[in-house]
Amino acid sequence: MLDQTDAPDPTLDPAKEPPVEEALLAVNNIEVIYNHVILVLKGVSLNVPKGGITALLGGNGAGKTTTLKAISNLLRSERGDVTKGSILYRGEPIQDLQPADLVAKGVIQVMEGRHCFEHLTVEENLLTGAYTRRDGSRSVADDLEMVYDYFPRLRERRRSQAGYTSGGEQQMCAIGRALMSRPETILLDEPSMGLAPQLVEQIFGIVKRLNEEQGVTFLLAEQNTNVALRYAHYGYILESGRVVMDGAAADLRENPDVKEFYLGVSDEGRKSFRDVRSYRRRKRWLS
Repeated sequence: MLDQTDAPDPTLDPAKEPPVEEALLAVNNIEVIYNHVILVLKGVSLNVPKGGITALLGGNGAGKTTTLKAISNLLRSERGDVTKGSILYRGEPIQDLQPADLVAKGVIQVMEGRHCFEHLTVEENLLTGAYTRRDGSRSVADDLEMVYDYFPRLRERRRSQAGYTSGGEQQMCAIGRALMSRPETILLDEPSMGLAPQLVEQIFGIVKRLNEEQGVTFLLAEQNTNVALRYAHYGYILESGRVVMDGAAADLRENPDVKEFYLGVSDEGRKSFRDVRSYRRRKRWLS
């Protein structure tokens, strides 16, 4: 879909390519309907390689969160259903599994908005992530120390009630709680939402370290295209429930449409998104 003649900017430091290209997660032409009436996803297909960071990009309402919930099987709690297509993990269909079964397989979702247990301490929140594990308290304690090594701020706030921590600390807590389940793949929904730019860079930097050092595969849904494409290896752009473009992150950063519609840069320099008419935008995506 992407013109491969576009050369990446050598001044940018592209994310390190994943060491293995094995297809871990495959979403094949799925449609999602809410309340038996509202069609939200219209034939979405994507592949997530093992050991990679894959970004799912698009504006509010594009279908990013719905795609993640279709994979994690959390749609039913919101009266949503996958009515067409298939979702495979390691080559096996997972649409009929319960969310807890998916966690046991190594797939866990970090929800948009963090969703910590406000009345529990930070450490108690982290330990809830290990609830389904059966490998002993020593292993759980070792993984708790690993989480604190990646998120030193959580060690400092371990006895504080999660509801009284900052938004950035709650996001760290949510990711740390997911790590306590020993996941192979994390579905990360809007990690930058409501956070200051400095904290966003910190969160994404830790995601990159977890990917490179622990081998965790990430599929992240993100509106902040600029940051996501600097840390991801591959990206898919959604518009109105359809994938309209995909490619290597370095190539997407240099694509003129992506620059204009998501990074606010065109051949004439920076411009306001309001200056781009929506009908022209749709015509260029769908052409």
